[in-house]
This record gives sequence, C-alpha cells and structure tokens, in this order.
Amino acid sequence: QVQLVESGGGLVQPGGSLRLSCAASGSIFSIYAMGWYRQAPGKQRELVATVISGGSTNYVDSVKGRFTISRENAKNTVYLQMNSLKPEDTAVYYCNAGIVTTTSTSSRSWYWGQGTQVTVSS
Repeated sequence: QVQLVESGGGLVQPGGSLRLSCAASGSIFSIYAMGWYRQAPGKQRELVATVISGGSTNYVDSVKGRFTISRENAKNTVYLQMNSLKPEDTAVYYCNAGIVTTTSTSSRSWYWGQGTQVTVSS
C-alpha cells in the first residue's frame, strides 16, 4: 500500500559527509511528518530528526549543527544531509513517515523503510 525506500548510506571517514534520501510511494493522500531514526549495534533505536508538513524540524542534540533534514513535498521525499560525521554516528538509519492513505483518509498510519547502513570509520 505504502513503501518507503531509502538510499545514500555507505562508508565514510570521520569528518566526511553523506546524504540520505527516502522516497514514499503508493496510495498516498497526504504526509504529515517524515523523519529519520537510527539504531546502532546493541542500542535502542533513537530519533535523529523530523520534519512536519508545515516545515518545522526537530533534531536530537547529538546531531544539531551537523545534520540537516529537508523535505521535497512534490516528490514525497525526505533527505538527511549529514556533515562532520563521527564514528558514533555509525548505525542503520531508518526512514519513518506519518501518512494518510487514499483508502483510509480518516486516520494516519506510520510506516518504516528497510534501513540503510551508515559506517563512519577510518
């Protein structure tokens, strides 16, 4: 019904940059919010950044000033520009979106992407 497909992960040296993308497709009526979470080995999944339909953004303290979330509404796509990457940013990054579908316009559901690996290492 709805799919989120992430891309852009990979291996990068400390101090480097990566840009993640997540495109939503399917029976989409509207998208309330889109965001990125991450999960490192042995740790719980944590919120990294979100952007809601009005454009407001929110970041976890550890990435403020280094990561930027943005959204391209016409393409149902969210991006995460990651600069000054640190080894502690290593994790699987998951896209998350709150979507109203064309088959159920009275409620919103939350969807997850499959995850993309980001490894920061020299």
